[in-house]
Amino acid sequence: MSTHSLVFEQIITGIGIGSRLFLVAAGLSLIFGVLDVLNFAHGVLYMIGAYVAIVVVESVVGSFVLGVVAAVVVVAVVGGALESVFIRRLYGRDEEILDQLLLTFAFVLIIEDVVRFVFGSGGKSLTPPEVLTGTVPLGAGLSVPTYRGFVIVMAVLVLAGLLAVLRYTNVGRIVRSTSSDREMARLLGVNVPRLYTGVFVVGAALAGLGGALAAPAESISSNLGNSIIIDAFVVVVIGGLGSFVGAFVGAILIGILTAVGSEVIAGAGEFFPFLAMIVVLVLRPTGLFGGAEV
Repeated sequence: MSTHSLVFEQIITGIGIGSRLFLVAAGLSLIFGVLDVLNFAHGVLYMIGAYVAIVVVESVVGSFVLGVVAAVVVVAVVGGALESVFIRRLYGRDEEILDQLLLTFAFVLIIEDVVRFVFGSGGKSLTPPEVLTGTVPLGAGLSVPTYRGFVIVMAVLVLAGLLAVLRYTNVGRIVRSTSSDREMARLLGVNVPRLYTGVFVVGAALAGLGGALAAPAESISSNLGNSIIIDAFVVVVIGGLGSFVGAFVGAILIGILTAVGSEVIAGAGEFFPFLAMIVVLVLRPTGLFGGAEV
């Protein structure tokens, strides 16, 4: 394989990693941008989505599409229950942020143990559907794995959909106004608790989608939530809290640094993303696209 082809392959690999990471970071950014909740449990929601997809595809219906849909629905329901039953009770407290972090971290430990008890500690994965196997030729001897290209397209569609809803629909206007001033929104008749639950459900659903799409691309285990949430926080910090464009750019950047860095220096794939975060924080503390979009 030529150097040119190798570099291209690693860049595409990095974009694929970043695309899956964006789906997690987008939900995390949405929840923080509207609710001001730093949800440590977002990573385990991603993990739940992956396991639900695996169970549905392998044990129930054998359809990858239905597996993805089931993952999105199940994780959305879990996220809605988490917000409405537990997190909602913490709004307005003096130590709200600290209480949220402790509560969501407790759910990380609980859910990880439950998953480990049910599925064991070994890794699991899915085979991509036949229609998404193989490669897509691009010419000049270059090609993109079909499934990786599918994940990239899904991430772009999710980004476009989120921006369109938030900028051009009444629901989006209500979400943005509530994130700016929840008390004024309440006085104007907005059902803020219901809106918060809805936003949390959408953020959780994005994590479930990311987990389902990750199942054919990487090994799924009970510690997946911890690793993905760290990377997601790095992405959100680099892109800027509350910015979907920033989350997308940050995720792609981290994905490429992870993939290419591992080829340049052994182990550098885990080091470069944190180095990038430090550089961004020093030069632009609010992130590349600082300022919430929601």
